[in-house]
Amino acid sequence: MASKSKRVTSPRSSSGNQNLSEPTEVPRAAYTIREFCAAHRISEAMYFKMRAAGLGPREMRTLRKVAISVEAAAEWRRERENLAAEASDVGQV
Repeated sequence: MASKSKRVTSPRSSSGNQNLSEPTEVPRAAYTIREFCAAHRISEAMYFKMRAAGLGPREMRTLRKVAISVEAAAEWRRERENLAAEASDVGQV
């Protein structure tokens, strides 16, 4: 699933022009748990089960908010793929 971007408008130019610049795209830096689950097609219950088993992605915590960086999500996917490949190799022996 393609990562979402937020649109942000640039501030007014220093020339005093009243027109705002075209909106610019801000690339996604992190997912909420709900967004991560939707992007990876897993339920939130499965996310919490995997996290409890030590199989969840790295999390960033700020007070009550939990976020998962796009880098941590990519690392998590690689780990899952590697484990699946190892499991299929064992089955072929």
